[in-house]
Amino acid sequence: MNESPWVDAMSTADLPTDDVVGVAVAGKDVAIYAVGDSVYATDNVCTHGQARLCDGFLDGHEIECPLHQGKFDVRDGKPLCSPVSDPLRTYPVKIEGQRVYLRF
Repeated sequence: MNESPWVDAMSTADLPTDDVVGVAVAGKDVAIYAVGDSVYATDNVCTHGQARLCDGFLDGHEIECPLHQGKFDVRDGKPLCSPVSDPLRTYPVKIEGQRVYLRF
C-alpha cells in the first residue's frame, strides 16, 4: 500500500512557542501544536461541539476546547475529560529544513 505524500503545511518561523495555530492544508482545517521541541497536528474542529481548537487553550500536551472545555491529548487525539468522548484525528508531522510537513 502506498503512503500518502508529505504536504507542506507552514514555515517553522510561524510555529507558535508552546501554543497552537490553525492552518488550512490540502483542503483540511488543521491545528498545529508546538510543545517544547515537538510538533503535533490534529483536526482543528472539536469532535463534540464544532469549535475550532486553535481558539482553545494549550497546556502542555492538552488542548482545551473553547466551547465546552473538553480536553484532548494532542499527541494521540484521545479525549481526556467530558463532555468530549470521541478522539481527534491526528496526523504525522515532520520538520525538514525550515518547513513543517504533514501526512494525511
